[in-house]
Amino acid sequence: MARARVLIRPKTGILDPQGEAVERALPALGFGGATDVRIGRLVELEVDDAAHLDQMCERLLANPLIEDYEIELLDPVPSAA
Repeated sequence: MARARVLIRPKTGILDPQGEAVERALPALGFGGATDVRIGRLVELEVDDAAHLDQMCERLLANPLIEDYEIELLDPVPSAA
């Protein structure tokens, strides 16, 4: 078993209405200076075969037409004794 973290976010140039709303709201809350806010998703999972992670992202976890993703392998899951 392997643990993985997948970070999914809109591709550069793709509109991100949620990120734009947050970017507009931050100054109203007193947090100036934040620009180019992008909102994404984080998926953490355990898999039997880490070699399938890219396919999982391409076919289900991300929309490859409008999203980029990064896969980070974490420490292996300890086996049950």
